[in-house]
Amino acid sequence: MSKILIIEDDPQISRLVMLDLIHEGYEAECSADGREGLEKAQLNDYDLIILDVMLPSLNGMEVLRRLRTAKNTPVIMLTARDQTIDKVMGLDMGADDYMTKPFAIEELFARIRTILKRQSIHEADTSSEDEKRLGKLVINLNKHAVTYDNKVIELTRKEYDLLLYLVENKNKVLTRDQILDEVWGYNFYGETNVVDVYIRYLRSKIDYKFGTQYIQTLRGTGYILKDE
Repeated sequence: MSKILIIEDDPQISRLVMLDLIHEGYEAECSADGREGLEKAQLNDYDLIILDVMLPSLNGMEVLRRLRTAKNTPVIMLTARDQTIDKVMGLDMGADDYMTKPFAIEELFARIRTILKRQSIHEADTSSEDEKRLGKLVINLNKHAVTYDNKVIELTRKEYDLLLYLVENKNKVLTRDQILDEVWGYNFYGETNVVDVYIRYLRSKIDYKFGTQYIQTLRGTGYILKDE
């Protein structure tokens, strides 16, 4: 049974989500305060956290930032804002998904299922394989660490997920929609520019920094990651 923490200060939303999660067979609990929610998240092992941005005592972005220094628990952010820059900021800080209020509970559950399924597949993969290599580029699956020629590359959670997906599908042409579906778990409803943003992040930290040409653009199609 998956255990989910809801950090949301709106009692109506948090109670509705909690009761529906329990009805669907999940174990769920709530916190209405950012600082209290962070403490729960740090002290307990949750399979997923639903995190509101606007919270008393500690906002959701700060909760996420502090959480990511110690744990990789999947996080779905909730916010009343609906701008790409806000979504990119949350994802860049390590969120796995992003939903704008008001939302349909069915869509939230679909995204929860997608993240938990992806997490279980990833854990199964890492149990039989410790790392993935592409030339001098090494991804340590157990530590979520990336190096090039033994030099550490600092990546956010979403940058890491994107790089891992590219490496797992090396020498294959991947469209922006494919990348969105597999890395973010759902479509941004046309906002595919978020893929371009994260590709630029990876290029700046790998290709441009080390003089490689791993990630190549196919105009009008998408991207391909090739052996060095």
